[in-house]
Amino acid sequence: MAFNLGTENGSDDPDVMIDINTTPLIDVMLVLLIMLIITIPLQTHSVRLDMPDGPPPPATVLPEVARIDIDPQGLIRWNGEPVPDRADLEARLHQAATAANPPEVHVRPDKAVAYSHVAGVMAAAQHQGVTKLGVVGAEQFLE
Repeated sequence: MAFNLGTENGSDDPDVMIDINTTPLIDVMLVLLIMLIITIPLQTHSVRLDMPDGPPPPATVLPEVARIDIDPQGLIRWNGEPVPDRADLEARLHQAATAANPPEVHVRPDKAVAYSHVAGVMAAAQHQGVTKLGVVGAEQFLE
């Protein structure tokens, strides 16, 4: 706390006091801050989960996979067996699409095969209604 005892030049005129005592302001601010912290509700970040009781369910059966390989000459193989013509390929795709538990059809084209052969196989699969179709080994095309 500051106070003025007198003037430097010895006159009786009071000088203007330019120092402000900020201690009471800081005390009030700290009290308000403490009150604010006390009144804020606690934040809970927990998520309620209802976990099942007992043993886990049995593992599901892995799906059957039908593999279609296409070599650089455009020869198509179904699970390693050569497919002689387009009609035989479409018959196999139709049988796979209408099965009770349809298999996943994996198309594995060679890097050197023409795109028309791969597009023809994929179009035939779509035309026959195959819904589980994927191109496997596509990482060989990244360069």
